[in-house]
Amino acid sequence: MGLKIAFLVFVFLSSYFSGGKSSVSYDHKAISVNGQRKILISGSIHYPRSTPEMWPDLIQKAKEGGLDVIETYVFWNGHEPEAGKYYFEERYDLVKFIKLVHQAGLYVNLRIGPYVCAEWNFGGFPVWLKYVPGISFRTNNGPFKAAMQKFTTKIVGMMKAERLYETQGGPIILSQIENEYGPMEYELGAQGKAYTEWAAKMAVDLGTGVPWIMCKQDDAPDPIINTCNGFYCDYFSPNKAYKPKMWTEAWTGWFTGFGSPVPYRPAEDLAFSVAKFIQKGGSFINYYMYHGGTNFGRTAGGPFIATSYDYDAPLDEYGLLRQPKWGHLKDLHRAIKLCEPALISGDPTVMSLGNSQEAHVFKSRSGACAAFLANYDQHSYATVSLWNKHYNLPPWSISILPDCKNTVYNTARIGAQSAQMKMTPVNKGFAWQSYIEDTASSYDENSFTKVGLREQINTTWDKTDYLWYTTNVNIDSHEGFLRGGKWPVLTIASAGHALHVFINGQLSGTAYGTLDKPKLTFSQGVNLRAGVNKISILSIAVGLPNVGPHFETWNTGVLGPVSLTGLNNGRWDLSRQQWTYKIGLKGEYLSLHSLSGSSSVEWAGDSVAQRQPLTWYKTTFNAPGGNEPLALDMNTMSKGQVWINGQSIGRYWNQYKASGNCGACNYAGWFNEKKCLKNCGEASQRW
Repeated sequence: MGLKIAFLVFVFLSSYFSGGKSSVSYDHKAISVNGQRKILISGSIHYPRSTPEMWPDLIQKAKEGGLDVIETYVFWNGHEPEAGKYYFEERYDLVKFIKLVHQAGLYVNLRIGPYVCAEWNFGGFPVWLKYVPGISFRTNNGPFKAAMQKFTTKIVGMMKAERLYETQGGPIILSQIENEYGPMEYELGAQGKAYTEWAAKMAVDLGTGVPWIMCKQDDAPDPIINTCNGFYCDYFSPNKAYKPKMWTEAWTGWFTGFGSPVPYRPAEDLAFSVAKFIQKGGSFINYYMYHGGTNFGRTAGGPFIATSYDYDAPLDEYGLLRQPKWGHLKDLHRAIKLCEPALISGDPTVMSLGNSQEAHVFKSRSGACAAFLANYDQHSYATVSLWNKHYNLPPWSISILPDCKNTVYNTARIGAQSAQMKMTPVNKGFAWQSYIEDTASSYDENSFTKVGLREQINTTWDKTDYLWYTTNVNIDSHEGFLRGGKWPVLTIASAGHALHVFINGQLSGTAYGTLDKPKLTFSQGVNLRAGVNKISILSIAVGLPNVGPHFETWNTGVLGPVSLTGLNNGRWDLSRQQWTYKIGLKGEYLSLHSLSGSSSVEWAGDSVAQRQPLTWYKTTFNAPGGNEPLALDMNTMSKGQVWINGQSIGRYWNQYKASGNCGACNYAGWFNEKKCLKNCGEASQRW
C-alpha cells in the first residue's frame, strides 16, 4: 500500500505541470517548454531601474548576448504607493515591459515576491504596510498574509488578463513567491515554517499553469522548485531528485554604497562559475544583474545604497555593452548551446585528470557528446589528456568541447574586444540660480510640538528624507563658558542615517553613519549665547532597510539621548523636553523641483549662495543631439538630490569618499564582494 501511495503522489506532482493543459513542465534535468527540455540562460533587468525608452534596446542587447529569459522582480511599493491605489504607468508599466520581452522572442521569469530585497527601499514593501494594525512582516501573521495574498493575486490576475503566461501563449514560464526566505525561516522557527508552507500553497492555488520557484529555500514545499543564489552555485542540489538544478542569482558584481568602493567581478571568474554550474548538471542560470540600471528618486534602500545600481553587469548603468564581459559571456552562451543536446540527455560522467583537474562528459543516446575540462588550480596551468588528445588549461578555468574533441571556449581566455567608457563633456558653464532653504529657525503651520523625541519614519511615513527636530535652550548669563571657557558639548545619539546641527540658524556640524553601521553620534562644542538658543537638528534618511529579520521595526532618526555637557550644573538632558517637528524641507513643500513650484519663489544668482548650507540650485540646458546616454557630473557637489524636468533621478553624495582596499585583483580564486574594488579615495558615485 505504501508503494502505491508514493506512486500516486509522484504522478500528481508530475501531472501538475505536464498535463495536457500545461506547456511548461520540469524534471530533474531541466525546465521543458512545450515538451522540449531547455538549457535556459537568463538575465535580470528590473523595469523601474531604467526608462521605458531604454527597454527595447536593453532587451535586444540581452537577446544578442545569448539570453533566453528576462528575469524581473515586481516592486510592490512602486505599484501600490498608497493602500488600494495602484500605479502601472511609465517606469512601472509591468505589462508593457513583459510584452516587449515577448515581442523579442524571449521568455520571462516573474519574481513576484512580493518581498524583493534588491537593495530597494524597504525591500519593495510599501511603507503604509508597516502601519496595518497587528502586522508583522514575513511570518505566520494574518494581516501580513492577507495583504501579501491580495497583491500577489492582483499581479497574477493582471498577467492572466493580458494572457502573458506561457500556457496562454505568453512569455512567462516561471514565477517566484517570497525571496531568500530560508535564513529568515531558520531564525523564526515554527512560525517561519508555517508561513513558508502557506506562501507556497497560496501561490500554487493561483493556477498560473507554470512552475513556481523559491530561492534560498531548502525546504520549499512540493511542487515548488528551490533554487540557489550566490557567486557560485555548482555545489547546490534541489531538495527533490525530480527537480532541476537552477541558479536564480549568479551575481555579476555587487552593489555600491555611499562611502564604499565600487566592486567589480572579473569576466573570467564569472564565466568560470557558470561553466562549473553547467558541468555539474545545472540547466537554468540567471545573471543578477544583466542590466542593473539606476535607483531613481528615493528607491535606493540599504540604507546608504548609491543611486547607481550598475552592479558591474554586462550592460552598464546606461545600457551600454560592458566589454569584454558582455562579449565573453556571449561566447560562453554560444558554447553552452552547442552542448545542449548532450546536456539535456543525462547526467555527466566525471573523470579525474589530475590533482586539481577533472572532466565532465555528457552523452546522449543519439550520439551527441560534450565535455567540460576543468582546472581548479588557482596558480598553475595544466596540460591534461582526454582520449589521446592533449588540452592546455589556464589556472581557474574550464574548457568547453561541444563534440568532446575540439575546444571552442575557455573561461579564462577572453576573445571578446575590450572597451572603456569615456565621459565626453557636452555642456559646460551652467548659469545657476539659487534659493536658500529655511533652517527651521522659525515655526510655521506645518510644524507641531511634542514632549520627547520621535522616531523619524513613524513621523514622515517616508514621504521625505528629512525631519527637523528643534528645541530651545535657555543659557544663564552666569555660565562659566561665556567668560572665555570651552564651549559646551552637544551630544546627539541617532539611529541614522545623517544629520546637520544648526545653532541659532547657523550650521554647527554634521555627522553620518555608514553602510555597515547606520547609527551615529554627533558630539562637539557648540556656540551658545546667554538667553534663549534654538537648537535645530535636520535628520536625514538615506534609504530604508531592505533586508534583515523584521526590518520594519528598525528605527531611524534622533532617538537620543540628546544632552549638553560643560555647563555649571554639569550635564543637561534635552531628550525629554519639548521638541518641535517639521516634516521635510520648505523647498519640498513648495515643490521647487517642479516647473510651477520653481516659479513661486525668488531665485538669486549663484554668488549669493556660495558656501551656504541647504541651498536649492536650478538651471536650464539644451539636450544634446543624438541618442547617447547623458549623465550629470556631480564631482563639485556635496550631498543632495537631483531633478530633471520635475523627475527625481536620485540622491548624490560626492563628499562621502570611498574608503577600502583597491589593490590589484587576480581573476583566479574564490570571489567575494570585497575582493575586487575600485574608486578608493574618490566619490562612490560621481555621475
